[in-house]
Amino acid sequence: MVRHNMNRPGKSLGVIGLGGLDHMAVKFGKACGLKVTVFSTSESKRDEAINLLGADNFVISSNTQQMESLKNSLHFIVDTAAGDHPFDPYLSLLKVGGVMALVGFPSEINMHPASLNRGARTLSGSIVGGTKDIQEMVNFCAAYKIYPEIEIIKMDYINEALMRLVNRDVMYRFVIDIENSFK
Repeated sequence: MVRHNMNRPGKSLGVIGLGGLDHMAVKFGKACGLKVTVFSTSESKRDEAINLLGADNFVISSNTQQMESLKNSLHFIVDTAAGDHPFDPYLSLLKVGGVMALVGFPSEINMHPASLNRGARTLSGSIVGGTKDIQEMVNFCAAYKIYPEIEIIKMDYINEALMRLVNRDVMYRFVIDIENSFK
């Protein structure tokens, strides 16, 4: 977000999905003073997005009317979705010069070239930053009291945790408590 100057109040951020990485994007966006919209395929995530994480707007991405109402409205989109999904509908939501940063790993990216050409939009990738970037992020989290939502588990719960991941039944990250796993 910082790399694309999306740390300035008054801008708009779209977050595709609401899982492990996405929920942190919502928290970072709100701490930067952005208007945050969460996109999900599941209505059950609305309450979490709005009331727990503080998103300003929640959109069901399969609802064409909701998606259409946001055309050309976002400065930046963070796409953390790992599964395959269409890109054109999201790219159409970007303002002129808007950026969509891909941090998830779908197996392929399918889009029409016009989705980028209309409005000089950019599709960008991102990787983990270096030591300096990570330290700046940790400092930012400390200053704004941003912490991930986690569920602490013991090692003997790993198989159940993996099944819950497959079934999309985790809010938002599992953390293995190694020390207490051996007591």
